[in-house]
Amino acid sequence: MHVHPYAAVHIKPYADTYGAALTRHLRAEGIEVTEVNQPDKAARRRHGKTDAIDAEAAARAVLTGRATAAAKTGDGPVEMLRQFKLAKGSAIKSRTQAINQLKSVLVSADSALRESLAGLSNPHLFRRCANLDTQEIDELQKRIAEAVEASTPGLLEVRGVGPDSAAALLVSAGDNPERLVSEASFAAFCGTSPVEASPGKTQRRRLNRGGDRQANAALYRIVLSRLRWDDRTRDYLQRRLAEGKTRREIIRCLKRYVAREIYRLLVPAKPPAGQAGPAGVAA
Repeated sequence: MHVHPYAAVHIKPYADTYGAALTRHLRAEGIEVTEVNQPDKAARRRHGKTDAIDAEAAARAVLTGRATAAAKTGDGPVEMLRQFKLAKGSAIKSRTQAINQLKSVLVSADSALRESLAGLSNPHLFRRCANLDTQEIDELQKRIAEAVEASTPGLLEVRGVGPDSAAALLVSAGDNPERLVSEASFAAFCGTSPVEASPGKTQRRRLNRGGDRQANAALYRIVLSRLRWDDRTRDYLQRRLAEGKTRREIIRCLKRYVAREIYRLLVPAKPPAGQAGPAGVAA
């Protein structure tokens, strides 16, 4: 079978598509794979949607240089981490369903039983009624933390970064984060790069609503944690508020700073040409 040495694949969101398996197969055959975004919506309205039209749009995006991003490899420790996250999410969803069912049953339960359970906090209620075992979720949380530490040592030591946030960022970056060629591209990938929004004579920037939303949410959680527990971050907030910035604008700036810090751990700096030894990682 003749295999073309280059292929452009239109890959939908990574976690819920056949594109991930196809990418691994093509890369195993030595075929370079380029990730192409969805076709322009205006063009799709004009020409409709078929596999042939989408394939042509993907090819044109690569040939014209608009699509240059390498696809995630999905064949390393981060892929295992993604599986742990999926399993944990499923376990939490099952627990939530069980809680909802329990409370639904209590609504129509015997009044004496219902009154004896009234006022109990959720943990006490669960133990009294269902003795719900959270061992599965706790075990997966432990494995996620271990996988994060094995994949990117030091990431969990960053202020405000917990196992779930770290896992979300690693899963978004993939097993080959070096494809994100700069910390600016990583910030854009996470939806934290500044976007001009300056009508008329007003000069301002707004939050970037694009990018990977799971990574963006992880950065947001990290910023909120720092705003609560980190004195330097709170001081920064007050100083920028005094300058006339809104809280939303300040959080955008903080997410950008966190993205820069995380990128330096995901993609350690390379040593200068001719210099031996491992590269240092900025704190």
